[in-house]
Amino acid sequence: MKRIILSIFALMLTVGTWAQESNKYLEAVNADPQKSYGTDYPYGFEMGELTKSPKGYKPFYISHYARHGSRYYWNDQLYKQLDTLLTAAHNQQKLTAEGEAFYKRFVGVKDELMTGVSELSERGWQQHQTIARTMYNRFPEVFKKGGHIMAISSLSGRCVISMSAFCQELTQCNPALEIREQSSRFTLNAVVPDDKQNPKFKEFPTVKPRYESSSIKIPHDGSLYKNITNRVFTTTDGLPGAQWIAGNLKNLYTSLPNINHEGLMGNIVTDDEIVKDWEVSNLGSYSWVFSLQYKMIPILEDILQKAQDVIEGRNADVASLRFGHDSCLGPLTVLMGLNGADLDPENPYEVKNCYQNYQTCKASNIQLIFYRSKKAGSDILVKCLLNGSEATMPVATDMFPYYKWIDVYDFYSKRCKEHQ
Repeated sequence: MKRIILSIFALMLTVGTWAQESNKYLEAVNADPQKSYGTDYPYGFEMGELTKSPKGYKPFYISHYARHGSRYYWNDQLYKQLDTLLTAAHNQQKLTAEGEAFYKRFVGVKDELMTGVSELSERGWQQHQTIARTMYNRFPEVFKKGGHIMAISSLSGRCVISMSAFCQELTQCNPALEIREQSSRFTLNAVVPDDKQNPKFKEFPTVKPRYESSSIKIPHDGSLYKNITNRVFTTTDGLPGAQWIAGNLKNLYTSLPNINHEGLMGNIVTDDEIVKDWEVSNLGSYSWVFSLQYKMIPILEDILQKAQDVIEGRNADVASLRFGHDSCLGPLTVLMGLNGADLDPENPYEVKNCYQNYQTCKASNIQLIFYRSKKAGSDILVKCLLNGSEATMPVATDMFPYYKWIDVYDFYSKRCKEHQ
């Protein structure tokens, strides 16, 4: 009987912990509604205080992977479809008064939107400048003597310019830093391994999260799309691309803060409506990043190898910087199990407790900070920052947020080998 009571108590503690976590993330989204935009969320700069390093330890090397900063929408279909749709509705007098006002504002910025497709915005540039300066100020020991840094990016212009913003800021902090920037097929395997232009391209298995097979379903409230459509159109009969209307309008709305056009859509979409839809949209994001995690093994292997080369004296770099996409950073977060992203819960209501799609926001980044002591025989230590805040890794430690590098290296090396 005592054993049964203890088991029930343990179960209650677990359920209570999950409930507290659920409340925490739902409260976070309500406190900052733009977090409900998921991967469209502009970097929030909500960095907690850093834990003091163990006595005698100082940082000496940083390994980093970042998504490009805020940008215009990633392809031109969104803008083109909306232009065709709104123009047809205007000509056929099928717009509401609110829809007509929005149409006029849209026409006023249409040329800018079409020209800017996929390009980094001013906000995106500023995000990476601020993140770079924050990194420098938080870990001055890494950079104060200058030294060499290798920075690589995908072939995408928005990633190249993000890299440039970051590196320029570091050199302004310390002109003695020598930074080599590269965007080429030679380095794709370490930044966007699933790019078909990668000469080392390799197929990896895809997987599905367990919640997709669960009998438990989170109900989807269809009122969001219905409300959006009704606010813009008196009727959608005969309009081109009617099936994409609400989705396109929602995507436009969540993208606007990234290009400093908040308010363009008036009250056609509200943050409260997006917030209510967040938990369902977060599930879709988890399915996406979870399925691609093993394709990011080459990035994790590059992180492991470059760090080991620095530790063993084969490389004198003080930092390794990588600039890519959400389609890499999100799955890499799951592969590394940061903050429990690899837990793969069966209950869909628990998914938000291990992964939040706003963590894969514009300019999102992973930083591994390496520490060593002058004391002979001391272990190399490492800690992980996810978007500037200390994150857990699925490795045993008694000094969180610090982990023994040998334990981290062995754990991730084994994980990479198991899924190739």
